[in-house]
Amino acid sequence: MNLPFDNEEYLSRQNRLFEELPPSTCLIIPTNDKKIRSNDVAYPFRPNSYMLYLCGWNGDEGVFLASNISGKFQSTLFVPPRDTKSEIWEGRRLGPEGARDWPVDNTQSIEDLEPTINQILNDAENIFHIQGISSKLDSALTDSREILDPRIIIDRMRVTKSKGEIKHIKEASRIGTEAHILAMKNAFPGIGEWEIQSIVEGHFMNCKSTWSFPSIVGGGDNATILHYKENSSKINNGDLVLVDAGCEVNGYASDITRTWPVNGKFTQPQREIYNVVLEAETAGIEACQAGAAWNSFHIAASKVLAKGLVDLGVFDCSPEEALGDQLDPDGPIRNFFMHGTGHLLGLDVHDVGGGRKGDKKPGPTLKSGMVLTVEPGLYFGSWRNDIHVPERYSGIGIRIEDDILITDNGPIVLTDMVPKTIEDIEEVVGIGV
Repeated sequence: MNLPFDNEEYLSRQNRLFEELPPSTCLIIPTNDKKIRSNDVAYPFRPNSYMLYLCGWNGDEGVFLASNISGKFQSTLFVPPRDTKSEIWEGRRLGPEGARDWPVDNTQSIEDLEPTINQILNDAENIFHIQGISSKLDSALTDSREILDPRIIIDRMRVTKSKGEIKHIKEASRIGTEAHILAMKNAFPGIGEWEIQSIVEGHFMNCKSTWSFPSIVGGGDNATILHYKENSSKINNGDLVLVDAGCEVNGYASDITRTWPVNGKFTQPQREIYNVVLEAETAGIEACQAGAAWNSFHIAASKVLAKGLVDLGVFDCSPEEALGDQLDPDGPIRNFFMHGTGHLLGLDVHDVGGGRKGDKKPGPTLKSGMVLTVEPGLYFGSWRNDIHVPERYSGIGIRIEDDILITDNGPIVLTDMVPKTIEDIEEVVGIGV
């Protein structure tokens, strides 16, 4: 057994969850279904984050079940049984016997799941189950009773990270930092976006890690597309390249963005926009104080962006008018800064707990132990025909993103070793070629 946390931490999480569940409850947490890429080829399997959080099971076909029908919660982990034929093709299985050291009371074969659930459901008054993960379980639980969602409770628990969780996020940040620096060092005019992607993700693999989301590598105008995914163009001399990439360590993510000139020298228009974004990111990070409202860092960064664009002549109005009465999405600043300034970070790169742009509920109050990103940006796509794009900045897209740990003594930037000032970037880009 090689779990990222000791059993006591998992059991503590389970007990915190159980304390909030009513009597006569059956709790069912499945891991993700395997997904077919084409014919008999599957996508790489990634366990469900709720399964990782509650018991650490990272294999496929696992189900965590707990019930307090007897008056006290008992947990069972259902896993695939030993099967020599399957193991010859797909790898060794632990089976229920090998999973007994996991932080659960019992282990059983996944083949016993349906009769066990049926027996428990006959007596349970409340069913807590995360729907939409396992199609088989969703079908099995379609009876007349209401299915309650345990994520409402678990998501609150996941917002603040333990020391062990922070350790894994720091390691993911370290690996991500090294990958971004390698990309900068080995860049040159004419390099392909895919080549930068291979440098970054190759380092992830070298560190026995994997990406936490498909890497975004956008050169020139491609950097103005927020979730650009093709990574198939060459990057011309004089163009900026935006690299948004992060990795996972034991499921815990990093998420870093840097934007830099592929030839190692910013043009004057690039410098002007870059300095505005960098100042906005600095203001956003400084606003990440324990006790502050969630939107504090978004407001701080947006104010800097608005003033910067007014000062550069992009807007012929006051910074307040550029922001608009409602800040989001009312003001003209949203023509060039369309997204939120950050999100929570953890077992999911866009972690649970709220706060993302578009969420109906207000984000959480910032607390010590939270980890989040701060990532303002400005995007002047030359292809835009819905707004006026100043010719001087046409084709420029810049985003700067760091991973931030909230503490009672102020924010800690976990990814601060990646060059970020214009001077530091120009010293690094291309020196490895």
